Amino acid sequence: MKYQFLVDEAFKAMENAYAPYSNYHVGACVLTKDGTKFIGANIENASFGATNCGERSAIFAAYSHGYRQGDIEAIAIVTDGKILAGPCGICRQVLSELLNDETRILLSNGQEFADKTIDDLLPMRFTKEDVL
Repeated sequence: MKYQFLVDEAFKAMENAYAPYSNYHVGACVLTKDGTKFIGANIENASFGATNCGERSAIFAAYSHGYRQGDIEAIAIVTDGKILAGPCGICRQVLSELLNDETRILLSNGQEFADKTIDDLLPMRFTKEDVL
């Protein structure tokens, strides 16, 4: 698989997850077109609204370093769940604004794998065009 290395990096990032409430661990790794990688893991909080998901942690890290939509080639999002899971609704909305339509979104739980786009995960999404 072309992006196996990225999925592997996301599984390494998942080791940094802080999930004392859900015990559900998520890791993510963003790959930019220049080859730079940014990792993220879910970080929970007793005030659940303050929790940050792994994919948002990774994409926010890339943006914090000056990368933008056109710079991102792919993101791998992995979990230790029993079934293959996609990003939560908040993350789908964030990814819909911060990724291009062509950006590969790779999902894995170690047994299953999916290669998606944001259109696959969030059809008819709410975008900046809706508010302009």
